[in-house]
Amino acid sequence: MKPAPTDRRRFLSLAAGAAAAAAVPAAAQTWSPGRPVSIVVPYPAGGPTDILARTVGAELAKTLGQPVVVENVPGGAGSIGTRRVAQAAADGHVLVFGTNQTHATNVSLLPQGGGYDPLKDFAPVAGLADLQHLVVVAPEVPARTAQELVALARRDPGKLTAGSTGPGSASHLALELFRVRTGTDLAHVPYKGSAPLLADLLGGHVNLSFATTPTVLPQVQSGKLRAIAVASPNRSPYLPELPTLAQAGVAGVEADAWLALFAPAGVPAPALARLREATMEAMRQPAVRETLTRNGMTPNARDGAAFAAFVREDVSRWAEVVRVANVKAE
Repeated sequence: MKPAPTDRRRFLSLAAGAAAAAAVPAAAQTWSPGRPVSIVVPYPAGGPTDILARTVGAELAKTLGQPVVVENVPGGAGSIGTRRVAQAAADGHVLVFGTNQTHATNVSLLPQGGGYDPLKDFAPVAGLADLQHLVVVAPEVPARTAQELVALARRDPGKLTAGSTGPGSASHLALELFRVRTGTDLAHVPYKGSAPLLADLLGGHVNLSFATTPTVLPQVQSGKLRAIAVASPNRSPYLPELPTLAQAGVAGVEADAWLALFAPAGVPAPALARLREATMEAMRQPAVRETLTRNGMTPNARDGAAFAAFVREDVSRWAEVVRVANVKAE
């Protein structure tokens, strides 16, 4: 028995309404925070992650209609604050600013991965920005290209010294990736942070380093250090004439540090969608992008769904480097 015309029209109307509702993003539905939102920064105040967290947090507060409070919880290579958020209520009110350290390398470097699983315990909200590593050498090092540096390292294995900001740090892992890809032997010299490393680079006590752009850009621009390549898929917007390592003939050494926003796993879908939408909107603001570039960061906004796949790949990539190079964190 065929349905009456009025029943058929009613059915089609209901079906069309259901399809339209399904097409509306969850973020456009009714979720909004019922109290202030906390962003945990697992590093000390004043660094790139803290600066970006406060800048994005101010924009999120405007969109979400609630204050956004940034709390610095440093220690344990970022694991203390990150673990706190992994164990927090998954209701959209507590977030963490993560990095390649907290969400890609700690799982391979720290005992029990720092006490959390970066893939199972978190839902990515958005990837925000990158910190590119420059390959810099002291002026007395004769190499002026990546190929010349490789040739120099192979000619005298273990003679060239390469400084990093500490065992298991991003600069150390970038160095190890370079050694694995090129088959070179560089003597690793760990430092307790970028300031003493920079001082010894300028003083000629260490030959080279993989250093983030903000750390060494003024010295490169003044000629006190020589940049020979950027360890990134993309050229540096601050040194556009500088080739990437791949363009210089050394493939497979992409070692950008990155910054991102994560929620605890299990946050309700409407809340996660709303947070993702609000964060991407914040990253479109000229004031946010200007703050990033002024502090040596490269804006690279990626929605959480796409960024989740990137994080999975990054975890696997660095796990292999840690295994092959037998890297040990402090």
